[in-house]
Amino acid sequence: MGHIIDISHYQNPEKIDYATLAEQLDFAIIRTQYGSKTIDKHYKTHHRELRKRGIPTAAYAWVRGIDMDDMKVEATDFYNRTKDINPTFWFLDVEERSMDNMRIGVSAYVNELRRLGAEKIGIYVAHHRYKDFNLNLEEVEAVWLPHYGRNIGKVDSTPDFPCDLHQYTSKGRLDGYDGNLDLNRLVGNRRLEFFTGKTINKDANKVWRSYINGEIVKKLQYELNKQFNRELKVDGWFGQKTIDALVNVRRNARGNLTKIIQKRLRKKGYNIGKAGVDGIFGKDTENAVKSFQKDNGLKVDGIVGRNTWKELFRK
Repeated sequence: MGHIIDISHYQNPEKIDYATLAEQLDFAIIRTQYGSKTIDKHYKTHHRELRKRGIPTAAYAWVRGIDMDDMKVEATDFYNRTKDINPTFWFLDVEERSMDNMRIGVSAYVNELRRLGAEKIGIYVAHHRYKDFNLNLEEVEAVWLPHYGRNIGKVDSTPDFPCDLHQYTSKGRLDGYDGNLDLNRLVGNRRLEFFTGKTINKDANKVWRSYINGEIVKKLQYELNKQFNRELKVDGWFGQKTIDALVNVRRNARGNLTKIIQKRLRKKGYNIGKAGVDGIFGKDTENAVKSFQKDNGLKVDGIVGRNTWKELFRK
C-alpha cells in the first residue's frame, strides 16, 4: 500500500522528482488557496505532474471567511480555480476561527460548493478545534483529522474523534523530495477507491458516524480498561481507538463484556435464551452470535471478534 500525502506551494516543484515520488503514492491532496486572496503558486503543477504518473489527486482550501457571504465567495473562488482539474474530492481546511460561529459559516461554504457542482466534499478540522467549532460533519462525505503524537515521521497516535483520514505526521520523508511531507492514512470504513474514484456510494461506505455512541460504549471502554489494561478515554465514541482495543469473547466467558454482547444481540432482535442478560457466554448466546454472524455476512464461528463487535455496534 502506498502513501497518501497533502502538499502545497511549500513543496516547490523544482525540488521534486515527481517520477520517484509517485512510485510511492496512492493518492495526493493539493492546496488550491489560502482564503481567497492567496492562490497556491504550484497547485496546477502538482496536479498535472502527479496525474501524468497515474496518481489520483484531490483539492483542498484553507478556510478564512469572516461571515457567511465571505464564506460563499471563498467557495466560489475555490470551485472556479479548481473545477477544470476535476479533483476527486474537495476538502475544506478549517483551522482558524475566522468568524464567531464557524459551524454556520462552514455550512454556508459547503452548501455553496455543492450548489456549484462539487459532489464529494470533506472537512479537515484541527484536532484541538473539533469540539470548539462543532462543525456539522454529517453534511459532508468525509472527515479528515490531524493528530501527530510525538510527530516522529510515522504513526504514533490515533485521533480522539471519528474520522476517515488521519494526518499522522508533518515530518514524513519519501524518496523524490528532500524535505518534510504531511502523511495520512485511512482509519475509517471507507476504502481508498472512495477518495480516488469518480462516484459516490454513500450506502457502501459507512464511517464511524454509522456506529452507535453513548452509555453502552462507555461501559465497553470502562471494561476494556479495567480487565485488559487499555488506556481508552471513556467518552462513549465507538471510534478507532476503541476498535483497536477490542478483544475476542467466546464460549464460557463470564462478566460484563458478555453482558454487553447479550444486550446488543437482544437489541438487534436475537434470542439469547431464557436466562437473558446474565453475563454467561453459554450455548444460547453462542447460537445467537452465530445467527447474527450469518445474517451479516461474517465468519460464522460464534466468537465475538473485531468484525462482529463492529456489526453489533452499527446503527
